[in-house]
Amino acid sequence: MRITHIDIFRFSIPMQPFAIATGTMDFAQNIYLRVHTDVGYYGVGECSAFPMIVGETQETCLAMAKDFASIWLNKNPLQIVERMADLHNFTAGNSTIKSAFDMALYDISAKHAGQPLYQYLGGQKKEIETDITIGIGTVDEMVQTALNLTKQGANVIKVKLGKNYLEDVIRIESIRDAVGSRILLRIDANQGWTFEEALKALTAMGDLNIQFCEQPMRTWFDDKLPKLIKLSPVKIMVDESCYNHHDARRLIKSRSCDYINIKFAKSGGILEALKIYQMAEKAGISCMMGGMLESRIALSAKLHFVYSCPNIRFFDMDTCMLGHLYDPCKGGVQFNGYHLSIDDTPGIGADADENFLKNCESWTI
Repeated sequence: MRITHIDIFRFSIPMQPFAIATGTMDFAQNIYLRVHTDVGYYGVGECSAFPMIVGETQETCLAMAKDFASIWLNKNPLQIVERMADLHNFTAGNSTIKSAFDMALYDISAKHAGQPLYQYLGGQKKEIETDITIGIGTVDEMVQTALNLTKQGANVIKVKLGKNYLEDVIRIESIRDAVGSRILLRIDANQGWTFEEALKALTAMGDLNIQFCEQPMRTWFDDKLPKLIKLSPVKIMVDESCYNHHDARRLIKSRSCDYINIKFAKSGGILEALKIYQMAEKAGISCMMGGMLESRIALSAKLHFVYSCPNIRFFDMDTCMLGHLYDPCKGGVQFNGYHLSIDDTPGIGADADENFLKNCESWTI
């Protein structure tokens, strides 16, 4: 099998503004790929650039995608390790756009095997219920959003924090008081606190039954994580501190995390995400499946990955529910409230809506 050509699409999805500690997004800066083969089918890939986290924009992803596509022409897409090595040897970093290329390879390989991706990866289906995220706003706005979500059936709410630790404590106290004790609450500071602020905030939240706190500090304070874990009454999950399995090894060895958040946009795709997962599993550290602002296309790949990784215990798979004003996907993952499922179509089982693609800027390499 050989790659004949690759279609690259500027896959911009309009959305309601979504605010975190490091910035606000008003559209999903996504890229969509079709990697065509000489056997009559193609693999799909999608990534979502989130510059304030990963450092890639839609423009940088498009530029690198054109180079990557040229490198892969006439090569075998079933050789996943070799094809990803082609990209890593060409450039360091750029994990977000690499993840879309990686996804397309796995889609092709699973289609070639005649299996849905989760079966190709050796997994099996299980019940998956995602959390739903509240962006940063005023206390009253966030409380009202939390109440609305619980009325809509949400059982797990993730709250974005990190702007001001004193206000953050008030936010969580107010939300917990409003939603009651039944609702699971998670918090994500997105690197917004210093060590001292994190310790004060988490200590103040110690009796609010917070499941965990994601990424309380900037990555350059990773050396302070072991101390924070010892002192904090709230479990710590690393996110931006862990891009690849080398990061995971370092964090695990230094006892710097209770949990790890895996995102394809950070790892560069499924191949590296599996290495992170396996390292965490061996160490007895549970993981979460997270994401940026992907549509149901990439979300479908994430659900297959979750099915194949039983030690992923936490599910932050609400990306296309965070204010997307248009659904550009056909097939793929389905929502029943906050529960996710997918059929057994070979491959990822999702593709882009042709009507949406007609209005997308595109290139063929």
